[in-house]
Amino acid sequence: MLVTSLLSFPTLVGMRVLITGAARAIGAATATQLTARGHHVVATARNAKLLETVDASQRIELDVRDEASIRRAFAACGELDAIVNNAGISTKGPLEDYPLRALQDALDTNAIGPLRLLQPVLPSWRARGRGVIVNVSSVQGRIPTPLEGAYAASKHALEAMSETLHYELGHFGIRVVIVEPGYVAPGMKDVGEHQGPGAYRELWEQWNSVAATVTGASGRSEPGLVAVAIADALEDPGTPLRVEVGADAEMVLAVRRELDDASFEATMRETLGLTW
Repeated sequence: MLVTSLLSFPTLVGMRVLITGAARAIGAATATQLTARGHHVVATARNAKLLETVDASQRIELDVRDEASIRRAFAACGELDAIVNNAGISTKGPLEDYPLRALQDALDTNAIGPLRLLQPVLPSWRARGRGVIVNVSSVQGRIPTPLEGAYAASKHALEAMSETLHYELGHFGIRVVIVEPGYVAPGMKDVGEHQGPGAYRELWEQWNSVAATVTGASGRSEPGLVAVAIADALEDPGTPLRVEVGADAEMVLAVRRELDDASFEATMRETLGLTW
């Protein structure tokens, strides 16, 4: 039995919560949701000017890829009760000739960045016996897809590290939650596409129509839906390690749990109309 099952985590009221990538979409919506619930929100982004309209107690420049930037942000915001690792970049392209530098950038921002942010605060959280970490992953963190291998790899890495942190830190009263949204509009910052060899043109054409099929007539989930899930996770000590958000995420992940690899692939090919 894990030690975490023996612990009772206190619910924190009026938490001081730092959110990365808070300038838009999920990050901005989460800042608004938490502020409305009475929490002290520290909204951060690489460009602080983009935070001017974000509903938060503090707005601070922070680049999760830069340790000096992280130190400055922590010095400005003071002691924290929780961190929402939301900053991320989206990128696409076939892996055959995908630029390794671009892959490194995705891993550095989406996976290493959250750990780089957490390491400075964990000793004090461990000493005081509490803290909450919410890492915003994706369905891609569980199910990789064509042309999105770099992004999926970064989210798989984030999921693995998050689960390890859950096992390691629960003993000290620190909770970890992985939030897994499906397609959200608008999504995270897109740093561009690598088209790759012309041989993949047909795959691009087929895959670009997938989102509409998966989300159905209702379309993509709104960032506010994810924001509510994040806020609930921060406040509720009974939140499980993983929280799926959006009907599309729940549907795809449920199917994946029920089927073996070959059956899942066949089902998704048929559902999405993929002939590639």
